[in-house]
Amino acid sequence: MMTSPSAKPLFRAIRGKGRSADGAGMFGELPSARRPGADVRREHDFYPTGQPEAIRALLARDGGIIRSCGSVWEPACGDGALVREIRAFGLPCVASDLVDRGCPDSSMADFFGCEVSRGGAIITNPPFNLINARDGHGRWLRHTLDMPGWRYLALLLSWDWPAARANGLGALLDQHPFSYCYLMRWKLDFTGEGSPPQRNAWFVWNRAYRGAEPGFRFLNREDGDSINQGRLL
Repeated sequence: MMTSPSAKPLFRAIRGKGRSADGAGMFGELPSARRPGADVRREHDFYPTGQPEAIRALLARDGGIIRSCGSVWEPACGDGALVREIRAFGLPCVASDLVDRGCPDSSMADFFGCEVSRGGAIITNPPFNLINARDGHGRWLRHTLDMPGWRYLALLLSWDWPAARANGLGALLDQHPFSYCYLMRWKLDFTGEGSPPQRNAWFVWNRAYRGAEPGFRFLNREDGDSINQGRLL
């Protein structure tokens, strides 16, 4: 009876052939944008929300609540992608950012130098390096929660953002959990390069919310189709 040879030597041989003398894979080094740990993030972590469906869908769902707050502040307005849609909805929107990137009627302001909210609602896509656990230690959220003057807060972030527990972010979210989140059933392309790698969600803190636990809701790309210059048709 013949016995089959062990697969281990064969596996080692195949694996060895895929490496060059300098340790590169059979297809060479991975591009820097895909190599783990590569520092490829943009200056000031600017990733604009180019597609309007994300903010339109949020306004379609929470527009009445946001309108009751009187005004909106977009403190990381960038080129105005969110601001234009909020104003088109008929809401006054104060726009500011650390850097002037061409948003109409905006001002330059360091978010961490603002001690009081400039609007009753805050809606923004914050710099991820200032709100994540690894780099930002949740600093953006901590400053916002300590800031008086707002009643509604919506942050556009990666879906897995609240799962991180390092550097105090987990404890912060345990103490101040979001009221509910809207998970998007489509992917946002923040770079314009296609094939976005992650799913995103709006995380909402509503100071009038009385739920015992954070709520979970879905957003569909077409949810915002009914938005037309501030009217739900």
